[in-house]
Amino acid sequence: MTTPDDELIARALDAAGAARTRTAPNPWVGAAVETSDGRVFTGATEAPGGAHGEIVAMRAATDAGADLHGATLATTLEPCAHTGRTGPCTRAIIDAGITRVIAAIEDPDPNVAGSGIAALEAAGVGVTVGPGAADATEQLAAYLHHRRTGRPYVLLKLAATTDGRTAATDGSSQWITGEDARRDVHRLRAESQAILVGAGTVRADDPSLTVRLVDGPDPRRIVLGSVPADAAVHPCTEWRGDLVDLLDELGSDGVLQLMVEGGANTAAQFHAEGLVDRYVVYLAPAMFGGDDARAMFVGEGAATIGALPRGRFVDVLRLGDDLRVELVIDHR
Repeated sequence: MTTPDDELIARALDAAGAARTRTAPNPWVGAAVETSDGRVFTGATEAPGGAHGEIVAMRAATDAGADLHGATLATTLEPCAHTGRTGPCTRAIIDAGITRVIAAIEDPDPNVAGSGIAALEAAGVGVTVGPGAADATEQLAAYLHHRRTGRPYVLLKLAATTDGRTAATDGSSQWITGEDARRDVHRLRAESQAILVGAGTVRADDPSLTVRLVDGPDPRRIVLGSVPADAAVHPCTEWRGDLVDLLDELGSDGVLQLMVEGGANTAAQFHAEGLVDRYVVYLAPAMFGGDDARAMFVGEGAATIGALPRGRFVDVLRLGDDLRVELVIDHR
């Protein structure tokens, strides 16, 4: 049964979705304010240095002449209580006269970590935590992972025929999937602060790895190995060290999500080292029908069924004629 709290959090989640590509390294937070006369105003976090989602929603209300005394504010993430590039959201909430806050989840950032909730409660503001928690956790997965581990959330993207092949024996692979799937891939690029491929993929396909089919920022480009000076991927970072060291460096640089696009050797390396947090596989309704076409991974896999890493599907979506399948695998 849907409650009024659920409905208000749903409005905040919708607002947060529009901020996904602009806030990193800050979280993409949405907020919704319901005034005592029943009007609802929403907002989402602005680019770094700008206002947080709670402030944007409150500003929308006051700009419309609404009175915030006695209002309820719903937010997808615990409000901050510290001063960074902006002042503490908790202070603004308290000063506005808001009497109740609904937070979907607590913020694991050490600068927050419950202090926002404590500050509100100490000022007499009623706080409810939990409505919309599952959706907010999914929406903020990359941010939450980064704050808990210090490393970016690694998303491995693969595109294949239904029998799991990524290219023909002559090396041709464009295009296995259709335009809807390719547009969705560009959305993932825009949501990632960095994108990575192997040098072999650059030499074979000369990709630019930019966002062209959707609105959004181009990610930072990283190549495992060396590439020609005239490659379309430039400017890029050429990396030759350990992958864990790379993730640590990217995390310290504020990269919340790293998208790995291939090729098969690079995908196998990230998979074998247990560094992939989410697999996004685009499947085309096509079959090579043999074992000579290129596979999604190269090298040795699980030696026995008992050693097979298993996980769970977290989403399946039809995109035109193709399917997008998302899964999480337990590497332990």
